[in-house]
Formats: sequence, C-alpha cells, structure tokens
Amino acid sequence: MNRVHLLIALISTMPNYAMADISFSWHGASPAQAKIINIPAPKSSGIDCGINVAYGTDGLRMRYDATSSPADVKWYRFSGMGAAYADEIASSGKDSTASWIDNPQGDTGYIIEDGDKRLYIWLTDYSRHPLSLGELSAQADHDCGNMNLKCTGKGDEIHYYSITGRRMTLSRDMSLTYTSLIWDDAQKSFAESPVTSSLDHLSPTLHVEAPLCATSFTLTGDRFLREWGCEQTYISPTFQPHSILAHTQAIQSTRYNDNEISGPQNGTTLGGSAPCTVKFIADVTDAAVFHEWQFSHHRDFEDIIFRASGTELTHTFTEHGSIYVRLYCANDDASCEYFGETYEIFTGTSSLKCPNAFSPLNMDGVNDVWKVSYSSIIDFECHIFNRHGTKIVSLTDPSQGWDGKHGGKYVPAGAYFYTIRALGADGKRYELSGDINIVEYR
Repeated sequence: MNRVHLLIALISTMPNYAMADISFSWHGASPAQAKIINIPAPKSSGIDCGINVAYGTDGLRMRYDATSSPADVKWYRFSGMGAAYADEIASSGKDSTASWIDNPQGDTGYIIEDGDKRLYIWLTDYSRHPLSLGELSAQADHDCGNMNLKCTGKGDEIHYYSITGRRMTLSRDMSLTYTSLIWDDAQKSFAESPVTSSLDHLSPTLHVEAPLCATSFTLTGDRFLREWGCEQTYISPTFQPHSILAHTQAIQSTRYNDNEISGPQNGTTLGGSAPCTVKFIADVTDAAVFHEWQFSHHRDFEDIIFRASGTELTHTFTEHGSIYVRLYCANDDASCEYFGETYEIFTGTSSLKCPNAFSPLNMDGVNDVWKVSYSSIIDFECHIFNRHGTKIVSLTDPSQGWDGKHGGKYVPAGAYFYTIRALGADGKRYELSGDINIVEYR
C-alpha cells in the first residue's frame, strides 16, 4: 500500500477496534519490568490501540491475531510526520493465526492493515527516557507567593505523535508533596494541610506555591515505575518558609443602651455612636515575625496616624468620621510583606435631646425613667435640681437616667430643673438647661 493510499484511508471513517487483537510477549530474556503498560490515547490522536510502554524492545514481540489470513496482514511504521507518511515493513514471522514483529523500534507508531481493518498503535521505549530523581534544593529567585526548587534529577518529556503528525505528551504522572497552612474557619486558626502537585516530567526548576510552614518536599514517580514495582522516592531536607499570610477579624463591642441612637452608619459595618470599641485579632503564618496595626484617615493609607505592634489590639474610637485600619506583617528580612483586609470604622455625628416630662410614680413600666436621647456623646455631665435649688441627682454618662427618686424615695410630682454640659465626637459642645415635669397618673 503506498502513501497516497494511506492518506485516503486516514481521512475516511475509522472504526475503533479493541486492543485485544494485539498482544506483547518476550521471545528472549525478559527484563525485570516485563509488563507492557497500555495507556489509552485521546480520541483526537487517532491511536485507537493506545500508547504501549515497554522497558526496552530487544527481545519483545508485538503480535497481531489476524481476522483474515495472516499472510494478507501488512505492517507500517510512522513517526513525527504522521501516519500518512508511514513506511511498510516486513513482518518477522507468521503462523496460522497471527503475524508479528520482533524487536520493534521504540518511540514509533505502527499501523496494522488487515483487509478493511486498520489499527493504530504507538510503542514507547521507556529505557530511552529513564527517570532519576536526584535532589531538590531551594533557589533564591522566588517571589513571595511561589518557590523555585532546583532539581538535579532527569526525567524528560515523553512524546508521541498522532496519526496526523501532532506532537503529544505522555505524562509521567509524578507527584510532589509538601505541607502548607490553610485557614480553618471552624477552628479559627491556621492548620497544616498536605499539598500535592502533579508533574508530567522533571524540569531543572520546579515551580510550586510557596509553603507557609517548615516542610520537606517528597518527590515520587513515575507511573510506569509504579506499575513495575520500582517507584522512586526522594525526600528533601526541611525548608523554612519565606512566604506569609494572615487572617484578620474586627469585633466591635456591643452596647445595649435604650436611649442611644447607635449602629453602623455611612454604609459601614463597624462604628456608629461614639465611643466605639473594636478588638482587632490577627492570626499569622510562621514566617511573619513583624506585625503591626496601622491606622489612617485615608483608604490608601497615604498617611499613617497610629501604629500598634502585636497580633491583638483593642481600640476605642472617639473621633467623628472614618478611620481605616489594616494589619501589616513581614518576614525576617522584609523580602515578603502582607497587608490584611482594610476595615473602615465610621463614627457618626453627635446629637443630644432631652425630654421634658416622665411619670415614675405610677410605676407602669412606661416612661418611668428620665433619660436623654443621644448619639456620639463622649463627655457628659448632668445635674438635676428641685424648685428650691437643691441638687437631686448628678449623671456622668448619657446612658444613665433619673428614676424620680431622691434619698431612695420618690420625689413629689411637679417641675424640676436640669443643666447639661456635653461634648460630641464631632467636637460639638452642648450646654443645655430646662424643666423636667414629673407627671402623676393614677
């Protein structure tokens, strides 16, 4: 069959025949890795009998059980040019049922033609691509998110070609395993976790995501040695981490004052009525030896107005407006830095309003206590007098109220007088005075 005839055959519809028609055996001394490993090839390759990997081909016999007469079976061999440029080769022998090739050439594609039936198979000689793991060492040219490992081992790419001459890669399916840290949200801490990378082949430099804790690297492979029972394993020395990561939280203390207009404002989730107390907590990975909380009036932190070292900080905000807070951390030589989430704490404008009446004497649970209504008041002083000028009570916090008692007893209904001096988080000063009427409802 000439090459033109083969090209016409290739572009026609090809049925998918089973690998059962082809078998391998050793007609001489077989190697310790006698098993022929069959790897299914992608349909796009046209190699319907897959990639067959042998550890050497000397003494190997590739046998085809003929559908028709073995005398009519024809063998072809192709390489990177594709099956359209295959050369016919003579069989090594025939019997009443089969035709075969002895000592077939490795890293080569074969076509078996049996009447209208054609089978396409690729034979890889693994002995041409031996694996030697060598050693791993860390290279200096890495960034903070990645690590480069110098590999002294050998394990080149193993290629095969589709029937149209397209070069394809047969993966060695090697693995590189090490330990890093992941955030465990249930435990609220970083936890060690294995990381595995799959390698098609060995390169002089292996690029991996930088580990976040001290770890060794375990290199194993490959899939073929694994099947032959002689898989190789290399365990590196322990490497110290250089990359860093942090997880931060901001937890605001909650006040339950029924007369305070509180809650976040300006679209933020933190802040509200001053004073606002927020606890900042950071969990950092092993390489982070320097860490500080940074405060700024600007989201881009073009000015830093306050710094506090450590992984935990509790701070009370008394200034009106937005303050931005973030964590900064770095490794020992500051070659890797990390900036945590930016938190906006917005403290609203102040307000202070005073009621002019309440009814404590009926003790019905409604309007029994005189309290101001307020927001963002950071300094407060209130004095209440009777009509004779006698001080009845003094209040030092806007959340406090007067229950209508003096000396443990309710005062008579009537008019009383208050004076208030207060300061808002926005700098506004309040000097208020007025009447309080105790109303008696019976």
